[in-house]
Amino acid sequence: MKIAVTGASGFIGRNVVAALARCSDVELVASSRSAGVALPPGVQHVAVDMAAPEGAYDWLGRPDVVVHLAWNGLPNYRSLHHFETELPAQYRFLRGLIDDGLTRLVVAGTCYEYGMQSGALDETMAGSPTNPYALAKVTLHKQLEFLKGQVPFALTWARLFYAYGEGQAPSSIYSLLRAAVARGDARFPMSAGEQLRDFLPIETIAGHLATLARQGGDVGIVNICSGQPTSIRGLVERWLADNGWSIALDLGHYPYPDYEPLAFWGSAAKLQALTTPADHG
Repeated sequence: MKIAVTGASGFIGRNVVAALARCSDVELVASSRSAGVALPPGVQHVAVDMAAPEGAYDWLGRPDVVVHLAWNGLPNYRSLHHFETELPAQYRFLRGLIDDGLTRLVVAGTCYEYGMQSGALDETMAGSPTNPYALAKVTLHKQLEFLKGQVPFALTWARLFYAYGEGQAPSSIYSLLRAAVARGDARFPMSAGEQLRDFLPIETIAGHLATLARQGGDVGIVNICSGQPTSIRGLVERWLADNGWSIALDLGHYPYPDYEPLAFWGSAAKLQALTTPADHG
């Protein structure tokens, strides 16, 4: 099976490539906009620019599956770039792959597609985006569903919840905490930390995406999540304990963000049904 991963140089992409590279039945192609990406042995790299999508399916080696993680303009979720520029480029790129013969596509969505809905979020709930990035993702998913009515292909839309781990963006709370400890800061400024979220180590998220890519099928929307609500404060305290870090938490230094509800997490029932047999088979 040949699998191509776009956005292979990003935080999620690097880990998905690593997970798939461990699978003996996979011929792997890693794609990003530029060369010089460090890859596991035996993984081919292809530089592909979504702004010039013609022939991209051939450049990628006509894979059986594309895991599409590439998206420009992050982490500025509120930029109009996401639906003014990125959305049409994304659709043209993916439409070109499908028109040229791709039959299986796995695309990274976002938990922000659910908007300001609270509690346990499952895949049957309608998207209600409240920022430009989420709106662009919801719209792209709808566009691909309409496209399937004309050019059949299998689509997995993976709504990612919160990842953390080595190599994350410097602005993430995990990276900020690591940097503060490394500097020897006495205190770490953060919110009160009582908001509930759904967190997974990046290695676990990458493993789920790799499993979904190898399994195939027309899965539709699936949450990539733990299914367990965890407070930000509790997670930070766990990181401190697990790593033996010592720093005081300056709780309440920042207000809660106004673009997401105080408490939400994913329902993992569909993910577990899809991945458990493969994980233990």
